[in-house]
Amino acid sequence: MASDLTILNVMGPYREPQEPAFSYDYSVQRPDWATPQGVRIKVSIEHELDYLKNTILSFSEGSVGQQLRANQLLLRAIADQKLKIVDADARLAERLDIMIGPCEGDTLGHLFGLLDQWMQAEKDTLRQSIKDQIGV
Repeated sequence: MASDLTILNVMGPYREPQEPAFSYDYSVQRPDWATPQGVRIKVSIEHELDYLKNTILSFSEGSVGQQLRANQLLLRAIADQKLKIVDADARLAERLDIMIGPCEGDTLGHLFGLLDQWMQAEKDTLRQSIKDQIGV
């Protein structure tokens, strides 16, 4: 099913002060909403970013700056995909500002399988993106 959700703006990544995560703030709109909705997507450093970077991609080369830029690219890719997953899960059906935490634990752990499938399917594309944009 195609989504009618439009992303108007994305800001981040922000380091979450009380937990090991980064977050992005999305401003999204549907045609039948009078005003945009705010969505904060949190990406767990250990369970999502490091899992993708170390387990799926086996990426460890590059300078400190290249590693930082690779992390930024991967964080944004994960956050964008999580937005798609929660939209398909009907969590963005109503016009409410919402926060989506890491895909772990009782609350969103069941969505990690979908995120993992995406990571496996997109690993070559993500590797190529890192190579093209960062040079490693």
